[in-house]
Amino acid sequence: MIKRLLFILLVAGAFSCTQKSAQTTDAPAVDSAKAADKTPFPDFGFMVANYHGPVFKLSQNYPEAVPTEPLPDFFKIDFKKDWHKYLEAVRTYCFEGNTGVDFKVEYNKVRGWYHMPWQHYGPKGREGFHGLTQEAPVKAFQLAPTQTIDTAGAIAVGFYNDVSAYTIGQVWKDHYSPDSLHSVAFKNGSVLFKLLFVTLPKSVAVQQAPFLVNGVWWDAFCAPNFKKPNNRFKTQVALIQMDIMVRDDRAPNGWIFGNFQYNGALNKTNKWENLAPLGISWGDDPNITTNASNPKPTVTIINHALVETVINPDTKELPPTHLGWNSRLNGPVDNPMSSCYSCHSTAEYPENSPLSPLFFPTQAERDKYPPGSPAWMRWFANLKCGQPFDKDSKSMDFSLQLSASIQYFNEWKATQAGLYASAYKPALEKPMLKPEVIMTTDTTHKRHTEYRAIIPAN
Repeated sequence: MIKRLLFILLVAGAFSCTQKSAQTTDAPAVDSAKAADKTPFPDFGFMVANYHGPVFKLSQNYPEAVPTEPLPDFFKIDFKKDWHKYLEAVRTYCFEGNTGVDFKVEYNKVRGWYHMPWQHYGPKGREGFHGLTQEAPVKAFQLAPTQTIDTAGAIAVGFYNDVSAYTIGQVWKDHYSPDSLHSVAFKNGSVLFKLLFVTLPKSVAVQQAPFLVNGVWWDAFCAPNFKKPNNRFKTQVALIQMDIMVRDDRAPNGWIFGNFQYNGALNKTNKWENLAPLGISWGDDPNITTNASNPKPTVTIINHALVETVINPDTKELPPTHLGWNSRLNGPVDNPMSSCYSCHSTAEYPENSPLSPLFFPTQAERDKYPPGSPAWMRWFANLKCGQPFDKDSKSMDFSLQLSASIQYFNEWKATQAGLYASAYKPALEKPMLKPEVIMTTDTTHKRHTEYRAIIPAN
């Protein structure tokens, strides 16, 4: 009864916050010392009004003990020598039981998959069709020489197998008091994958990015124009990329990264299999400091000096792509001046450093990190699993969603202006609340933003 009352008060507070300042602190306090609260995490934060169809359900019954089943078969494959076979085997593992149910993992009959909590909050928060969160803008010509639209963006949803979900459940054992005092280390056998979509208009998507032919399209309640992030509406988005992370003790630093790029020209019977292996990485080659990038790709530039990355050279299997900094592994909607490894190495709490030196807020700060310099190369060091990026932070073990989940929760807790609802209610007469940024502080680059919720006019 107490939990139900707390839930009602929290939701009521979210709907009444248009009358209050973002500094409101009069919501009921939660004494986590009395009980580890298990109120369900919110499924999502944004959805069209008066919708009565199926919605995204957060898979949150995290295992309470480390799963003991054997490691997947791809752990027997030499990921350096047989990298293509390895990536295909990981893809099969991620697809089994999921492609036939449109990745609604609650219907998967093969194995359990889980989601990260607290991705619903803030302006980039989860939408209600597929649980997609808004990720990053996609610049003109980033995808192909024919891509002139510069307002598109990437949106994504992540999935965690039972081994990795155990760690999530331990951090979030008390739903009102996540453990941010200890560094995290995912267990060997953890598998994470993320599906990424692009918000190019369907009417011109193939002309802008020809490899999207025969595409996979999802409904989404998002902002197709990433320059207007609060202007959400129902639209369709195209599958473009898949990222995988595997916690493997055979890897020198504990993690293996992989990317897949959609190529509809392959014309597979199962369209999801048009996600072709782009490359694999088990380190960031910290000794390679030459500044080079290919932000407007007409060809894929492969750097054969890299010894911890392998890129697929097959031009029939893949279209040209920009890769990452000096051809390190990165996908088509990722930053061409970064890499998978470098971005994820910054996963920590508190978030004391940006994902890249390019993301410091002022030009004067960015000038302190010229590409290839020792300061810049801090982002391309070979951190090991469980090692924090900053000495004053706790490692979230390469999981950016895990670090973000704690950050979002604490922002909500500080402002008491976040939407906290365990499920979208079709009977609601009012549309879901939208957050509006009213103040951003960046004194220590902790990316702290305060919000207040607003009800859209339409």
